[in-house]
Amino acid sequence: MKTPLYVIVLFCAVLISGSALAKDAINSIGMDKTQVTSQGDSVPPYVVSEKLVGVGEKLYKRRCGGCHSLDNNRIGPRHRDVYGRKAGVVANFKYSKALKNLDVIWTDETLNDWLVNPTAFAKGTSMGFRLGKTNERNAIIEYLKSLSSAPGFSAGVK
Repeated sequence: MKTPLYVIVLFCAVLISGSALAKDAINSIGMDKTQVTSQGDSVPPYVVSEKLVGVGEKLYKRRCGGCHSLDNNRIGPRHRDVYGRKAGVVANFKYSKALKNLDVIWTDETLNDWLVNPTAFAKGTSMGFRLGKTNERNAIIEYLKSLSSAPGFSAGVK
């Protein structure tokens, strides 16, 4: 069975226009986006929103900066590269038993659950601060994700 050429051309035109419409829809919601691709087959690519990262940076300084730093251990461990890292493994930081024994990789889901209620997430942790607002948690997680160089990620905002 031969497919007429005009059917193939029409099909391609529909695919191309659908892609353009989807891109316009994303741009119309006001979110700047950067596609971050994985370096391996096992890690799916993810999108980092430049706008959300900017909001997250400000919130991080205000909400987390009293105890944490990106590059130095303070009351809490350093946070650069926390996204994609196993919990409780930062060198030269004295973790609670709860964090040392926690078998968790910090991802969107685990960071969100942690920030909602750290003491419920890891009974015995010394972190009692909770971040109740979903939009603030999402922005801070997006900011931390943008600073990740964990294996399998090529994170950053362009």
